[in-house]
Amino acid sequence: MASFLYRKPVGRLFLKLLTRPALSRGVGRFLDTRASRFLIPCFIRGNHLDLSDFRQEDWPSFNAFFVRRLRPGARPVDREPGHLACPCDGLLTVYPIRPDTVMAIKGVRYTVGDLLRDRRLAEAWAGGQCLVFRLTPSHYHRYCYPDSGRKSRNRTVPGILHTVRPYAAEAGPIYRQNSREYTVLRTENFGDMIYMEVGAMLVGRICNYQRGGGRFLRGQEKGRFEFGGSTIILFLRPGAVELRPEIRRASAREQEFPVRLGEALGWRPGSQPESGGAAGQTGPVKISRTGHFKKCNFPL
Repeated sequence: MASFLYRKPVGRLFLKLLTRPALSRGVGRFLDTRASRFLIPCFIRGNHLDLSDFRQEDWPSFNAFFVRRLRPGARPVDREPGHLACPCDGLLTVYPIRPDTVMAIKGVRYTVGDLLRDRRLAEAWAGGQCLVFRLTPSHYHRYCYPDSGRKSRNRTVPGILHTVRPYAAEAGPIYRQNSREYTVLRTENFGDMIYMEVGAMLVGRICNYQRGGGRFLRGQEKGRFEFGGSTIILFLRPGAVELRPEIRRASAREQEFPVRLGEALGWRPGSQPESGGAAGQTGPVKISRTGHFKKCNFPL
């Protein structure tokens, strides 16, 4: 179906109708009803889901199942202050941020400025790192804060919702056309970072719990995605975090690295653990220095 939508002229015409926010909202409303429950066993079988990490409940709708909660202890959050906690389950790729860098994610080419629609903010992060976490439908779709600190108000960038399937990446820019939301975090251990959520086709709702500015804690749930594959992006200042070597090696080989919410992605320079990494990791997946706080455009 995705191949038809993105590779055939008739399919692309149909896609323009499918990607209208009104349709996405309509599908979202249906997935909130009891009538959508019949989709749950099909989804479990189709995505080969292992539900052992999750609370077993009588889910009242498909969306209630999709945003199901973990059982206690399933994703312990690294509490070491010098360690950057992973914000979500997903497949991670890391890119350097340079003033003229055009980054490719699943075949999509864009700049940091394209994503943020704020040239001054993009320039302020030049020389840093961009961490892209791709969530598939089978991943846990709640996400958390990677450290404690204070946040700015949320900024929403409206767009046409598109799928994260590779066919879409081949057909044209995805992320520049997707709805997204971001905030600047002033963290206690890693300086300022930008935290962005990107929606995908039929995911009209990025559900963040705290839209205004205020205090947050490491590991605190920040929000959730409702149905569909979606993306989290962290923009880190230069020298803020030294990522684990296996993550850096995977990205250098154009491989996505599987990560889980709460694990340590890296450390503040000078805080490297003696073991030299985090336990419990699988291998990468092949795909086609803390500084002082600087003035931020956002009220914190």
